Amino acid sequence: MKFLDEAKVYIRSGDGGNGCVAFRREKFIEHGGPSGGNGGRGGDVVVEAIEGLNTLIDYRYSQHFKARAGVAGMGKDRHGANAEDIVLKVPVGTQIFDDDKETLLADLTDPGQRVVLLQGGNGGFGNAHFKSSTNRAPRNANPGQPGEERWIWLRLKLIADAGLVGLPNAGKSTFLAATSAARPKIADYPFTTLTPQLGVVEIDGREFVLADIPGLIEGAHEGTGLGDRFLGHVERCRVLLHLVDGTGEHAGKDYKTVRAELEAYGGGLTEKPEIVALSKIDAMTPEQIKEQAARLKRACKKTPLLLSAHSRKGVPEALRALVEVIGKAADEKPKRTRKSTAPAWQP
Repeated sequence: MKFLDEAKVYIRSGDGGNGCVAFRREKFIEHGGPSGGNGGRGGDVVVEAIEGLNTLIDYRYSQHFKARAGVAGMGKDRHGANAEDIVLKVPVGTQIFDDDKETLLADLTDPGQRVVLLQGGNGGFGNAHFKSSTNRAPRNANPGQPGEERWIWLRLKLIADAGLVGLPNAGKSTFLAATSAARPKIADYPFTTLTPQLGVVEIDGREFVLADIPGLIEGAHEGTGLGDRFLGHVERCRVLLHLVDGTGEHAGKDYKTVRAELEAYGGGLTEKPEIVALSKIDAMTPEQIKEQAARLKRACKKTPLLLSAHSRKGVPEALRALVEVIGKAADEKPKRTRKSTAPAWQP
């Protein structure tokens, strides 16, 4: 299944049914009076967040959604039926913006959350509604109210507890594959990960969702490389795990490059709790590890973790550090629980 995190769609609610002008025409009933029924209500346009989806690919090929109109009223005091609502099913974490892409209409962060974007038009009154002691034979009825229409943008921000950030080839995909049942593409060239990946991680009997996004390079906020368009998927994370490739030229400079891109992007990413780790230590000598760790410590102002996702050395410590921060954030702000059906790696 292809990954799509943004889609533009056209929506329109249904028109209300027209009211009816009718009179009773029955044997032995003289001057039967008006009997026109009211029109039915048009269908609403509803957006619902459901579990089991992680892409907006359904809205890549179907972009127009129109609710049905209400049924018109009929004689013999028969009211028209209301039209069914049209429901757009989207992944949890979807944001809905107006056509200007700036006005936020709704943010669906919980399964089953629903929002009515457009209301259907009310049905018109039939002539039976207007009868009175002074107007016993009204010959007028109301037309149904027209529905509403608009263009909207659907933007997906994946729901995850922790997010992986770093330069390309920093070992993020290897870390995700080693700690969860996710199977991202792993290769020895940059930009192996082209779309965000999610995995369920279990450590010490606790589970959390880990997100891996494509790597950042200098100038990503200006569109260099894959740009920063996928950073929105870690905006909801409670903690970031910043992996720095220990086999690179200068771990401190690599760290500052990614932090500069996070700051340029905004979204509060630089204010999130961050755990820094020097990766790929299995491919380094003890002297290289000591030198790169010192450079990284000077850059991030904290002692970095040392790990190797390939040999899984230091991985349990990193996961426990993530769980500790996630637990503190959960105590401050309760969040929905997730059920995992995929097997998870345990140290």
